[in-house]
Amino acid sequence: MNAPATVQDQSARDVARYQASRRVMPALAEGLSAEDLQAQSMPDCSPGKWHLAHTTWFYEALILSRDPDYRPFDPVWFTLFNSYYDGVGERIARDRRSLITRPSLDDVMAYRREIDRRMVERLRAGLTDGEGRYLFVLGLNHEQQHQELFLMDLLNLMTGSPLDPAAYDREPGWRSDQTPRGGWEAFDGGLATIGHDGAGFAFDNEGPAHPVHLQPFQLARDLVTNGQWLEFMADGGYRRPELWLSDGWATARTEGWQAPLYWQSDDAGWTVMTLTGRQPVDPEAPVCHISLYEADAFARWSGARLPTEAEWEHAARTRPDAFAGLDGQVWQHTASAYAPYPGFRTTPGVAAEYNGKFMANQGVLRGSCFATPPDHRRLTYRNFYYPHQRWAFAGLRLARDADPQPGARMPVDDETAQFRADLVEGLSKPQKALSPKWLYDAEGSRLFEDITRLPEYYPTRQETALLRDMAPDIARFMGENAVLVEFGSGASEKTRIVLDQAPDLAIYMPIDISTDALDAATDRIREAYPDLEVSPVAGDFLDLPPLPELGKGPRTGFFPGSTIGNLTTELAIHFLTSAHERLGAGSHFILGVDLVKPADLLVAAYDDAQGVTAAFNLNLLARANRELDADFDLDSFEHRAVWNADRSRMEMHLVSTRNQVVTLDDTRFRFVEGETLHTESSRKFTRETIVELVEKAGWRLVDWRESNSPAVALALLQG
Repeated sequence: MNAPATVQDQSARDVARYQASRRVMPALAEGLSAEDLQAQSMPDCSPGKWHLAHTTWFYEALILSRDPDYRPFDPVWFTLFNSYYDGVGERIARDRRSLITRPSLDDVMAYRREIDRRMVERLRAGLTDGEGRYLFVLGLNHEQQHQELFLMDLLNLMTGSPLDPAAYDREPGWRSDQTPRGGWEAFDGGLATIGHDGAGFAFDNEGPAHPVHLQPFQLARDLVTNGQWLEFMADGGYRRPELWLSDGWATARTEGWQAPLYWQSDDAGWTVMTLTGRQPVDPEAPVCHISLYEADAFARWSGARLPTEAEWEHAARTRPDAFAGLDGQVWQHTASAYAPYPGFRTTPGVAAEYNGKFMANQGVLRGSCFATPPDHRRLTYRNFYYPHQRWAFAGLRLARDADPQPGARMPVDDETAQFRADLVEGLSKPQKALSPKWLYDAEGSRLFEDITRLPEYYPTRQETALLRDMAPDIARFMGENAVLVEFGSGASEKTRIVLDQAPDLAIYMPIDISTDALDAATDRIREAYPDLEVSPVAGDFLDLPPLPELGKGPRTGFFPGSTIGNLTTELAIHFLTSAHERLGAGSHFILGVDLVKPADLLVAAYDDAQGVTAAFNLNLLARANRELDADFDLDSFEHRAVWNADRSRMEMHLVSTRNQVVTLDDTRFRFVEGETLHTESSRKFTRETIVELVEKAGWRLVDWRESNSPAVALALLQG
């Protein structure tokens, strides 16, 4: 008699899942030599051959051997490839796994094939008891854990070679999107529930679900980057004992830590060993291969702290879209010790040894990394490592209390510290570059106002005329009792054209990163419009906090000057999306854009005959000398403006006129003659490219006006 269709269907699904899971590790091993798979770089790592055998042993020892009539493939192998299961029998010491030269790699692969055959036969017969099914699903997840460990251990092995060999042509794994969000996400205190609720598979250490009481806190929306870590290093992060836990400082001194694991420095800068060989350190990538001790020291240096695992899970559970890199990039250290949850019970049987007996002296990491298979990732996942261990794909995300200490150094949002971090990051890139927002301190803002009055600089003149022509329509577009929010307000000169035509405006809210420029502009607006409520916000419009109470009327964002052209496409979409969220449903937006035109007109506008734009560009270096105690020689740099037709943008650069070294804190940055620091890109648009851009951010174009030649445009948007 045939088995019921439901059992057959389940068996077929089990076989498919099993075979798909088991194909991954042999694929990772393909192309590696037998020597690559035999060696063991340190006691914490295991040879690739051992991973291939142990995951096979798991199915044989924990599932197949439950049959009292089962005959082992080889009884001795039960000892060779056991890891830490005392209940199963004897095992080889972990640090001696590379000495298991017999069986050979070919024998291990034959072992995999035979156990796979037996498991498929067993699965086709059906797993009808609860324990058997749990152990099968546990085996699938165990296999996935070792796929990640295989890559971790292989990288550690490759790093030991002076050849810096590449294990793969392309990095294996599944990286998630890492588009920066910027800033902090705030959470109220109170009761929250964390832990696995029993639905679907989870390891025993993830449950049970239970309430925890949280104080109000903030969690960084982005992971800490290599660029920020370079700033920490430049500020003596590895030389300052006051930043470190006592055990961490002792470990760092004993081990000689000066940078994350796998980093090296030479005349060309910092490099890092990866699965694709040694590569330049990418300042924008999340920092990786750091210990809990290092993560804690960085957090303290930042004026922040590590999140607890309860804070991390609550944030990830309630507002996942607010964060970049919650999973699929690097595991994230927390401040939580690896301990049992209230009501924790180990899995009955031999699997009781899986997690519970390690709950001492280790820290919890949350999220996942690029080497974690996507269907192995869970919000409740509790990874754990000892505080000194660095070979895991582990980084960090900062947290802080709801009311940070006044004066605390916060590189994420303190202006001077952020300037330092961005400059270190920018100077560390192969093409040195810096965000144009740092051009606009008080002196930079003054110089830019001078630029706007130059005969060659058409954008301000043309946009001003267009605004005057459109002002009555803009006032009607905003509506009565409206709130006007200007992003990157500067001197607020163009805003006056709108204010003059909008007597019913309720609130004007200028946002600018330069507090000096913001204060001066606010004073002038208040004096000129005494009946208007002016509510300034100091901050980066790319890192928008929740805005203060905006009043009862409709809300309109104002972003003139074609500043949108200074942003990459990704950042422009991020900004417009964030502005849409902050302004709210049904809001409006006024967007100024510069249009594509002949190159001679564009170059002249960014390289004027009087040299004002050159002074504006060079002021960036003067600002770094003033505020950061850098030692740029301004006489050894000159301004250059070029039209990049392929990217439809004007570019401003500062060109080094000689070979030289610039020092910032204790870090030296080399410039060769002719090398440039890219300070600004100003993209030029068409109506079609603007429509495509704004629609990706949730806006809809409702009106479009162009000026006379040389043409600029104003786009009126609605949410």
